[in-house]
Amino acid sequence: MTNTSATTAAQQLKPGSWALDTAHSSVAFTIRHLGISKVRGGFTRFETEFVVDETGAATLGATIYLDSFDTGNADRDAHVRNADFLDVANRPTLTFRAPRPVAIAETFTVEGEATLGAITKPVTLEVEWGGVQDFGPTGERHAGFSATGTIKRTDFGVGGPMPGMLSDAVKIELDIELIEPK
Repeated sequence: MTNTSATTAAQQLKPGSWALDTAHSSVAFTIRHLGISKVRGGFTRFETEFVVDETGAATLGATIYLDSFDTGNADRDAHVRNADFLDVANRPTLTFRAPRPVAIAETFTVEGEATLGAITKPVTLEVEWGGVQDFGPTGERHAGFSATGTIKRTDFGVGGPMPGMLSDAVKIELDIELIEPK
């Protein structure tokens, strides 16, 4: 039985490497502080890999540059970048890779691996496909999707246990817009 949703999405995608539209993309996170509030932030520098094959399936990957950690509070951001937490001097990136091409559909799940320093752990992303649209000013076709997942910071050696102070769960949210290959 053919998945019509996947077939329709795949038919819209030109094979090749789709470029990241940095002006219309973001990588954000949410973590609980003291169990009573959420701290939100993001990363201002990141790269994506989105390579579509002839069947419409895509090879997916991302690299986040941890020195671009930003919560809007300079003192907190500097502290989180140091060795107590992210240790960006020794672990400058967080990467995500799906081990095999993924069929694109209206909604789909991506099983992959995240790596921070020497630690690699499985991560699951739930993806909502936004579709493909012509971008009027340039005439280029753009594609977009949103993806969410949760990681445990202590699995990656970030910040130690800190019970009651900082939650272990970190929700990751990606909103990505891509530009069709020429």
